[in-house]
Amino acid sequence: MNSRIVTALAISAGLALVITGVFYQVALRDATAREIPMSEVVIAATDLEVGSEIQPGELRVKPWPSGQLPRDGFEDIELVIGRVPMSRILAEEPVLDRRLAAPGAGVGLATKVPNGMRAMSIRVDDVNGVAGFVMPEARVDVLITGVPQDDPSGGRMTKTILGNVRVLSAGEHLAPDASGRPQRVPVVTLLLTPEQSEMVTLAQTQGRIQLVLRNANDAEVATTTGVRESDLFGVTVKTINVSRPAPRPVLTPAPALPPPVEVEVYRGSEISLQTFESAQVLN
Repeated sequence: MNSRIVTALAISAGLALVITGVFYQVALRDATAREIPMSEVVIAATDLEVGSEIQPGELRVKPWPSGQLPRDGFEDIELVIGRVPMSRILAEEPVLDRRLAAPGAGVGLATKVPNGMRAMSIRVDDVNGVAGFVMPEARVDVLITGVPQDDPSGGRMTKTILGNVRVLSAGEHLAPDASGRPQRVPVVTLLLTPEQSEMVTLAQTQGRIQLVLRNANDAEVATTTGVRESDLFGVTVKTINVSRPAPRPVLTPAPALPPPVEVEVYRGSEISLQTFESAQVLN
């Protein structure tokens, strides 16, 4: 082979190596300059259940991009130990302050009740409990069926008294089943204002309560006038007014007769005592 060709090839190969090395160094410097700064964030090592105090073994610290740190996350495990989740926190999720009850708020259901609100339990069955699908964190409407005291002529009436009510618990369950299976329980607990608590308490004494499951993303509260029996059948429902029996007359006892009158009768030297009834004397 011609020596000049060999020399040209060698020079070309050398230039290629030099150029490759230069580009590699430039790329390496750019990668180093773009290195992402990291911080640490507290995450759940296991699933954290609602209402239970968080223990040290249930947490760990994980590196996290500094520019993507959760707004109310934690960097120190000690700040999380002993706090109580208000909603289930899954393993590997960052522990956020907004999902924890305030320090000293206690444990169990009370931790899910915000300030100014009340937790109220009502009895349910497979019908008014929507076959067990009224689970914690579900949203429901509350209906009552009864006879209005001010206008019983239309018969029974069903009306929505509360809308978009949050369910706090189903029986002893503070969180829904992870697989979405129904939870058939005898009672569910609702999150209500003090005024709503009074309304539901009165409703339970005046008629039958029914829960209606709704989409959790539907925040609209429907305003209805209610439905009466006369609306269903298209006829006026007759009501029978049962009057109270007349009060028994009060018998006034007859006045007592005055005592008999005694009269002394003189016949010569004889004196006798005769008794007369008062009526005889008056006549």
